[in-house]
Amino acid sequence: MKKTSEFNASRFSVAPMMDWTDRHCRYFHRLLTTKALLYTEMVTTGAVIHGDRNRLLGYNDAVHSTAVQLGGSDPDDLARSAKICLEFGYDEINLNIGCPSNRVQSGRFGACLMAEPDLVAECVAAMKNAVSIPVTVKCRIGIDDQNVEEALDALVDAVLQAGCDSVSVHARKAWLKGLSPKENRVVPPLDYNRVYRLKQRLPDIPLQINGGIRSLEECIQHLTIMDGVMMGREAYHNPSILARVDHEIFGIQRMVTPGQVLDQMEPYIANHLQKGGRLNQITRHMLGLVQAVPGARKYRQILSMQSTQPGAGLEVLRAAKDILPKDVLDSPVLAIAS
Repeated sequence: MKKTSEFNASRFSVAPMMDWTDRHCRYFHRLLTTKALLYTEMVTTGAVIHGDRNRLLGYNDAVHSTAVQLGGSDPDDLARSAKICLEFGYDEINLNIGCPSNRVQSGRFGACLMAEPDLVAECVAAMKNAVSIPVTVKCRIGIDDQNVEEALDALVDAVLQAGCDSVSVHARKAWLKGLSPKENRVVPPLDYNRVYRLKQRLPDIPLQINGGIRSLEECIQHLTIMDGVMMGREAYHNPSILARVDHEIFGIQRMVTPGQVLDQMEPYIANHLQKGGRLNQITRHMLGLVQAVPGARKYRQILSMQSTQPGAGLEVLRAAKDILPKDVLDSPVLAIAS
C-alpha cells in the first residue's frame, strides 16, 4: 500500500457526473485549471468491451490528468476494461461504488456493492494486476439500513487489502429503496464527520471527501483533515470556481480570463464541427462561465438557444462573446494571480 506521502493523491478533483463530464466538458475545464484531476462519466464494462471505444474513451491529450470511472462487478471484465482504458492513456482507473440508480442496481454495480466488500476487493485486485496506473474507489458511507461505521470500514479495509491506491467517499448514505437518484444527491444528510473518522483511523492512506461542497473555502477547510476534495455540481454550474483552483488549492500563480477561455475554445470547437459534431454538444458545458456580470444572461441565452439550431457554428460563440463588455472579458477575477 502506498502511503500518503508517496501517492500523488489529488488535492482537488471534479467529480464524475453522468451526462455532464464528457470529453468536451473536460477540455473546457482543463482550460480553467491545469492541476485538478478530472473524471470521465461512469462507463460500464460492457460498453468498454463491446461498444464504440473511440467515442466512449477518446479524448484530447491536453486534458491530462484524467481518471476514467468504470461501472461493473465482474473482476475479469473490469480487468479487461482497465487494460483498454490504460491503452487510451488514462492516468487512473476508478471503480464506482456510489451510483444509486435503478439501472445500476439491476446490473449489480454502483452503490449496491457497498453490501459486497469482498467482491469489490476481488474487482480491485483484478484491476491492480492488469494495469500499472493507480486503481481507486469512489463510494458512499453506506446504503439503506447499514450501520455507516461498520459498512464504510468494511468496504475500505477490503479494498485497501486488495491494493486500492486511494478512496473517495461521498459523505452520504445511498438509499436504494425509496429515493430516486436525484433525491439521493440531496436528501440523505451529509456526514462529513464519518469521513473524518475514517481518515483519523487511516492517517497514511490517501482519502478524498465528496458531497455538497460548494466553495473553495469549504475545500480548504476539508483539506485541514483530508488529503483531497472532490467537487461535483457546483464546479459544473459555476466553472469559474475552477479558475481559482490552481492558485488557492495548489499555490500556483496563474491568471485566467473569460476572453482567454472563449478564444481557446474556438479551435477545439472548429475541429469538432469539421468532424460532423454539433455546436451545442460543447457549448452546453460553457453556460456558467460568466455569472452576475453585465451581459451574462444574454450570453447564456445566445449559447443555449442558438447553438441548437441546424448548422450553428462559431458565429454563435462569437456573438455570445461580443455581448460581454471588454472589462468582463479581460477581468482576472476568475483567477487570483497575486
